[in-house]
Amino acid sequence: MTLNIGHIKYANCTPIFSALLDSPACSKYSFVGGVPSVLNALLRSGEIDVCPSSSIEYGKSPGKYLLLPELSISSVGPVKSVLLFSRLPMEQLDGARIGLTTDSDTSVNLLKIILRKQFGFLNDMERTGLPLAEALRDFSALLLIGDAALRESMKFHGLHVYDLGELWWRFTGLPFVFALWLVTEKTALGKPNEVAALWRELVQAKERAYGTYARIASRCAERSWMSEEDLADYWRIISYELTPEHLKGVDTFFGYASELGIIAERPQIRLFSPNLSE
Repeated sequence: MTLNIGHIKYANCTPIFSALLDSPACSKYSFVGGVPSVLNALLRSGEIDVCPSSSIEYGKSPGKYLLLPELSISSVGPVKSVLLFSRLPMEQLDGARIGLTTDSDTSVNLLKIILRKQFGFLNDMERTGLPLAEALRDFSALLLIGDAALRESMKFHGLHVYDLGELWWRFTGLPFVFALWLVTEKTALGKPNEVAALWRELVQAKERAYGTYARIASRCAERSWMSEEDLADYWRIISYELTPEHLKGVDTFFGYASELGIIAERPQIRLFSPNLSE
């Protein structure tokens, strides 16, 4: 029975997906590409079964999903690819109008929490698909994520650039989990053995990727715009784990999101148990 897997084609997902696609086991799966916000919607509707999905998606609909253990896309400090580009220094952003990427849900809400809870700011925020230079004619700052953020960070703009992973770390001392590997509860209940097999393959792919960043960088599509050395360095700062500290970070994020009315309540974290499928 085929599992439909959401494939975020951002550089931060390249190591695990490269290692997974190198495995003969991947022929059992169907991969659906897209940006996080699109794949969140597909997972929500049941059109895909499993995805490294925006953390806030679980917070909004915890009854729909289970978390795959030991897997995430996280930062423990700077993340390099979730960046606020600003014409003004942070201390002058209170009340400013801020543009938000259309590609993300978690990072958008992380920015809202940081500005409100860490700095005490109130801001007018609006989604925009405008490129950076155009957006900053209308907004004081623009939040970009993923490859767009990486690409812009490599240019000289004369702008203030704030890394949201670093801001969260300074605020809480905890990892920030940008994406959780979510499986729909329907799939977990209906195909437990298949989900358990995929989970084992993902964990193995993660472990293989850790030792082969240089090789992955030498043949990935991103090398057309980012050096192999910079790609490997970028992947080394990302945490692909889901430890108790990571889960504490998730719970803290959900707590603040609940306080700001972003989600209805602080959800209970529910993990898929591979052993129960055997």
